[in-house]
Amino acid sequence: MAFDTELQALVRAHRPRLLAIGEPYHGEPAFPHLRNRILETLVKHGFRSIAIESDRVAGLAVNDYVQGRRDEVDLSAGISHGWGTHPASRELIDWLRAHNEGLPPDERVTFHGFDAPTEITGAPSPGPILRELREYLGEALSELDRLVGDEKRWSAPEIMFDAARSPGRSPEATALRGIAEDFRTQLYADAPRLVRETSLESWNRATVLASTAVGLLTYHGAMAVPGTQSQRIGRLLAVRDALMAQNLLDIDARERDRGPVLVCAHNVHLQRHPGRWDSRWDGQDLAAQWNGAGSIVSVSLGNRYVYVAGSLGASGPLGLGQPEPGTYEYQLGAETGIFPPPTGDGLRERAADLLGLSSLDAATVETCDAILHLGFAPGAADAARIAGLAGVTETRIPPASEQPPHTWGDRFFFTDTDRVRPFATIVGHDVPGFDERSRLAGPGRYRLNIEVDRAEFRNLFGYGPEEFAAHSDGINFTEPDRLLPHPVYAGQGWVSVVNPGQATAEDVTRLVARARSRRNQQNLLPAGTATGVGVPAGARPPQLAVVRG
Repeated sequence: MAFDTELQALVRAHRPRLLAIGEPYHGEPAFPHLRNRILETLVKHGFRSIAIESDRVAGLAVNDYVQGRRDEVDLSAGISHGWGTHPASRELIDWLRAHNEGLPPDERVTFHGFDAPTEITGAPSPGPILRELREYLGEALSELDRLVGDEKRWSAPEIMFDAARSPGRSPEATALRGIAEDFRTQLYADAPRLVRETSLESWNRATVLASTAVGLLTYHGAMAVPGTQSQRIGRLLAVRDALMAQNLLDIDARERDRGPVLVCAHNVHLQRHPGRWDSRWDGQDLAAQWNGAGSIVSVSLGNRYVYVAGSLGASGPLGLGQPEPGTYEYQLGAETGIFPPPTGDGLRERAADLLGLSSLDAATVETCDAILHLGFAPGAADAARIAGLAGVTETRIPPASEQPPHTWGDRFFFTDTDRVRPFATIVGHDVPGFDERSRLAGPGRYRLNIEVDRAEFRNLFGYGPEEFAAHSDGINFTEPDRLLPHPVYAGQGWVSVVNPGQATAEDVTRLVARARSRRNQQNLLPAGTATGVGVPAGARPPQLAVVRG
């Protein structure tokens, strides 16, 4: 699911310098996994860097790691907003490290964050960045520590609700802003000596630090301006996206001679039209509108800025059901893919009660170049999450194929190139006289099946696969969103979930990841080696015999 054909068409048609791919909601894990697969595809077509919605300064350590300049990195610190602990983040960084190994510098893929070091609820002290700059430049500047003062006063949570608590427009902050500007100027004035005495990489890092320090103090200044909550939040969102845009344009300038940049973030930061936020927070109705980074960058780059909007059809773990007919998401269809913007009279924005969801609207559809749509067919989102994992291939039995009708639409996920033995499947039909206990004939019902080992099976259910027959009569296999033994293949170490949702999301994510890892290991073993899943390596449940790749 790397969308190679669609991506090649976009690159050939637009020759982008920045290819921005949005996601409509940060909580749907399929999008960061698909981002990783998309990057792998684009690197084959000349892309040499990726920029994600994360603190740019923190990301410098991550890039040092993927370039081989350091042996370890703490992603919880190197990727901000809590996304460093996401499995897709570790997968991305591990892939970059492995890909870059042995390549000359010009061919390596660079990692960038392009966000400011801020959150909507606050921002850190500028002290640590300014002190690092002072040390790099060899300045004494003893008054810096006095001007910064207590680090905690900059990040006090009360500031978000009371502008008067912010030090952002104090005389000390004004002086610090001047120091940051002076540091930035001095970096360029003394560049020949600094690069000679340190390195170009060290000097580049310092220039990023200086720009970030100025931006951070600008953000603190905005936090100190009084107003209604809507006014204050709108101002902060505007400043943050302006800083994002500055970073993207700087990244573009640094990377231009090496190749295009893949940019990944929430739709609202990448779209060409202004962003808006209508929400209720802390008991207040809030409304804000501002120019996002995409609005700003697209003015500068013109058609060399290419924007692919993200669209979410349905997601069981998020409690997001199928879109209503007449909405843009419904028009895009049940399957996952990269599609042209939908056309048709009377299409409307989707109404969904999911805070942070960016539903497609007329402005997005009219100004984007394409749409990455996660389909709403039963199991489509689950399939995207699994197929988006590294090294996974998916086989789907097409409708009206030569296979039995009860297999049409079924999906099989493999890690081996010959696609002999899947580690997970998604099925949407009962098998008459054989597998009917889940009652999948009802509208919208489907079942995710995952292979586990004996120890995991016993841990989940309190008995081993070989004891399943003695327990099966007491199991309601029709119950949705509950992890159960597979109604037919439990004895061979398979578990299942009908219509996975919020209750089973954590277990499903963990079990799928383990099944993929275990199958990768099994693929390296000699044929016939015992694997501990209840069957010899190479065997498979009979219903999977229809899959030949």
